[in-house]
Amino acid sequence: MKENNWTENVIIVDADYVDRVAFDLIVNFERMIGRPIPQADLARWIDCLSLDGGMRPNTSQHQETQVVLIHDKESTSMKNFAPGDYENELNGKAFRDDLGEFSVSAFPVETTMVSKDDYFIDVLQTVCGQQEVKRVLVVPDGEHIYNKVREALRQTAGDKQITVFAMQPMPGGRFMQEILGYSLMAALGIRSEELHPNQ
Repeated sequence: MKENNWTENVIIVDADYVDRVAFDLIVNFERMIGRPIPQADLARWIDCLSLDGGMRPNTSQHQETQVVLIHDKESTSMKNFAPGDYENELNGKAFRDDLGEFSVSAFPVETTMVSKDDYFIDVLQTVCGQQEVKRVLVVPDGEHIYNKVREALRQTAGDKQITVFAMQPMPGGRFMQEILGYSLMAALGIRSEELHPNQ
């Protein structure tokens, strides 16, 4: 991974983990609210995640964000997201909206060479070490490597604004925390009134 040309905002995602969480939400909420739930809208998810992580529309200057999707080499797509194909639809692609421009890179990990956990931590430390990066949003497999993420951020966070996303609050560290499920539910089109129809 290159260590230059980083943007002010960087989102680092364990894409296999997020895809599994989206699948679990689809299965559970289809049963709960009694209707089919489509694949998650990837661009909407990235937007909602960005807002949860403190980003806001900036009309005075063009805001750029890099989205780093880390996945197992055997995995060719995020099956519960649209678009979801790493090579044909996501890697090297970009989209623009009122939060600025998001450029997406997908990094397959050859796990015989390095574990995906170690690669994820290496990317996180590399990004946090870049002077031009001001804000980092991190979506790790929280149940699995949260302690490693917390330790890595203790060493490298510096003065950056860092938000770690997990499905439930985790023991604290030198960063903000947000619940991952909210942005995924928005991207899946699940409305709060469907969950609480009598309110």
